[in-house]
Amino acid sequence: MERSTERDLLEELRRHRAELRESMGALEDALAAPAAADRSRWAQRVQAALSEVSGDFRAHIDITEGPRGLYGDVLRTSPRLSGAVDGLTREHALIGDQTDQLLTRLAAPDLNSDVDAVRREGTALLGRLVRHRQRGSDLVFEAYEFDIGGET
Repeated sequence: MERSTERDLLEELRRHRAELRESMGALEDALAAPAAADRSRWAQRVQAALSEVSGDFRAHIDITEGPRGLYGDVLRTSPRLSGAVDGLTREHALIGDQTDQLLTRLAAPDLNSDVDAVRREGTALLGRLVRHRQRGSDLVFEAYEFDIGGET
């Protein structure tokens, strides 16, 4: 990959990483909000936040796995990192499935008995996303000696 194109891809990844972190924070806030007063409103807030996470994560997959994506470049320039790329790619499918299952649960008409389950599943999803982001950051640093951060 051409140097300026590589830098552009890494900057795009950094921007999307920050957007994903922001939507993860919104999901965490929505899950922590009191549900007792109005479970329907709580579920709508969680569903909206989770939809944002889902969209941001799908954009992340496009940037990393797409035809001109990060993982293809990493494999061309640093084939020794193929195990890490394979692991992150597998995680994409797992996180996508976990997100879809939680969105399906939130679409159910009656969440009265499921608030605790939604919170558990949502918190587990956030934990998996945090760990995925950490491993992705490690991969980028090993391949390019570039800190993608994500908090700016």
